[in-house]
Amino acid sequence: MKRLLSTLALAGAFGLVAAGAQAAKLDQIKSKGFVTCGVSQGLPGFSTPDDKGNWTGMDVDLCRAVAAAIFNDATKVKFTPLSAKDRFTALQSGDIDVLSRNTTWTMSRDTQLGLNFAGVNYYDGQGFMIRKDKKVNSALELSGASVCTQTGTTTEQNLADFFRANNMTYEVIAFATNDEVVKAYDAGRCDALTTDRSGLAGERLKLTNPDDHIVLPEIISKEPLGPVVAHGDDQWFDLVKWTLFAQINAEELGITSKNVDEQLKSANPEVKRLLGTEGNFGEMLGLSKDWVVQIVKLVGNYGEVYDRNVGPNTPLKLERGTNALWSKGGLQYAPPVR
Repeated sequence: MKRLLSTLALAGAFGLVAAGAQAAKLDQIKSKGFVTCGVSQGLPGFSTPDDKGNWTGMDVDLCRAVAAAIFNDATKVKFTPLSAKDRFTALQSGDIDVLSRNTTWTMSRDTQLGLNFAGVNYYDGQGFMIRKDKKVNSALELSGASVCTQTGTTTEQNLADFFRANNMTYEVIAFATNDEVVKAYDAGRCDALTTDRSGLAGERLKLTNPDDHIVLPEIISKEPLGPVVAHGDDQWFDLVKWTLFAQINAEELGITSKNVDEQLKSANPEVKRLLGTEGNFGEMLGLSKDWVVQIVKLVGNYGEVYDRNVGPNTPLKLERGTNALWSKGGLQYAPPVR
């Protein structure tokens, strides 16, 4: 019995510590007045700065949505560009509050690095880009090729798996940053460039003659990309996760940045719960009742974010595909607000 009581006391103490940690992150962010968001060092469509230092992209908008939920101000974000090598250390050390940087959700990262993946904001897969004059039509014709990629990524691991599985030889030429990879490929230092296919669409825009290059048809991996937080703060984990879910649910219910005020009058119970005119779902996250109204009004629903940054009418010209809502044949599915 004594041992049981000791165990319960320890569990209670742990619970108090955990509760303290849960309160700490959101309170800390409210106190400093902004969210610190780790992003890439520049990937068109996802996180890239203009010549004045203004960041845009899907990963950027995820952080802006979190800020909108907390502060009713989507500009309350400080962006920290990080290399693939440095991104997890920055999160583990607390230098950033959330990592939103085209990062693949894998089992080892989820279980061994002290991280929690808060959902998938882009379903991707790895591909290859090559010069048209190489006359190569399939990745299966790349045996003996030199391939440029980035170190410390799942991309490098997938590359090794693909060539080994197909009994093909290759030479890897790896660099620390995306820009180094692209410059090396553009300079002809390697035959092919490999990364996520969305990344290839963005990186091709940086080449001297983008039309001289093609993306081969094979998709050699699953790359679920999404925001990440550190272990130890479940409230913060829930807040980031439900910010993404709120944007997906808003698209499913037809709530947009243009009509969100009108939707506040809706009699639809699902709309009422999501927009806070019924229930206390915002309070469950430590936020105001209208947290989703703030997100949608200031940043948009998931579909608006997609279309603005990577959709068919952007330079990347990416169709929704697997990133369509589940009700339209895609994989984007958010749990209900209830």
